[in-house]
Amino acid sequence: MATLVNTFFEARVENLFALAGLIEDAFSSAGLDYRVIGGLATYLYVEERDPDAGRLTRDIDIVVRREDLDAIARAVRPFGLEYRHVAGMDMLLQAGQPSGRRAVHMVFSGEKVLETYSEAVPTFGGVKVLQGIRLVPVADLVRMKLTSFRLKDQVHLKDLDEAGVISDAVVASLPADLRGRLREVRAAS
Repeated sequence: MATLVNTFFEARVENLFALAGLIEDAFSSAGLDYRVIGGLATYLYVEERDPDAGRLTRDIDIVVRREDLDAIARAVRPFGLEYRHVAGMDMLLQAGQPSGRRAVHMVFSGEKVLETYSEAVPTFGGVKVLQGIRLVPVADLVRMKLTSFRLKDQVHLKDLDEAGVISDAVVASLPADLRGRLREVRAAS
């Protein structure tokens, strides 16, 4: 049974990284910028510090510029991806695989994901490349996770913190309300 479970897990990892590779190839070929955020960014940052400690995610979340949407839709088509706006979400789906659960979800640089959020998605700044994937800097990832603060975000923050990814400098850069949320996550550990 363990072999079967490992086979399924390995296939999921391969599929996720293959999709991330398609995104990199499509965006690079069109000269478009993006950064991976969310669960995959968390996974890669944690794995870099503490191999085998990361939790796998089902989908890929990226930050893009809203003004690039038409160019993104054109750029991904030759790579077997289709742009869709469904239920208020902008996503890239693999052709023939209509499930949004395994899609690439896009949020927009400089805009709030939800109007109720205290912070907008950070604008493009630095980039960290791990395993060929362009990631948002740790400070921006932590800020986004603290802003949305859903249960899965809190788990991601705990993983980042336990792996030693969240530095004192990152904490010092946070506004007071987000530092308070980080204290909550740390106290719950």
